[in-house]
Amino acid sequence: MSSSESVSDWLVGVKRGESSAVQHLWERYFHRLVHLARTRLGEAKLRVVDEEDIAITAFTDFCRAAEAGRFPSVKDRDDLWRLLIRITTQKTIDQLRRDARLKRGGGQVRGDSALADIVGDSPTPEFAALVAEETRVLLEPLDPQLRQVALAKLEGYHNGEIAERLECSVSTVERKLRLIREIWKREVES
Repeated sequence: MSSSESVSDWLVGVKRGESSAVQHLWERYFHRLVHLARTRLGEAKLRVVDEEDIAITAFTDFCRAAEAGRFPSVKDRDDLWRLLIRITTQKTIDQLRRDARLKRGGGQVRGDSALADIVGDSPTPEFAALVAEETRVLLEPLDPQLRQVALAKLEGYHNGEIAERLECSVSTVERKLRLIREIWKREVES
């Protein structure tokens, strides 16, 4: 590994806000963070987020905090990995606590298979038509790029996968999802 490819150099770059350094660290650590989050989740099945979402959030939070000067003592890969473990573990614990709150079902929310007990193997034509119409209404106010992001999310793709498909950054996808939610909220309120 040459000095231009060292984690220590990339850390300095992240602290300066260099996107190429962030990208190098992302490529090196993202899958490890996903594995870590999956391990920490154990048997728990989260309903809203998954281990990739936790890893993305942990990595994003690290990068923002590093750029803001919050981790001056993180200087090499060992320091970085210890910090990423701590952030990811805490994010996992926080998400498990959120899902266990009473207002979110107290940890008793059933999985997708529970819907099959109610709906059956295939939806009725009326239900399918209703879903298609509601989807059309939701997608109508979105521009083509936002519509593409919304459809990918509805199809079950994770933010990282959507970013790859659209050849953009995960933060761009997250920003577009926030915009979509704002547009939909305005539509519902009007």
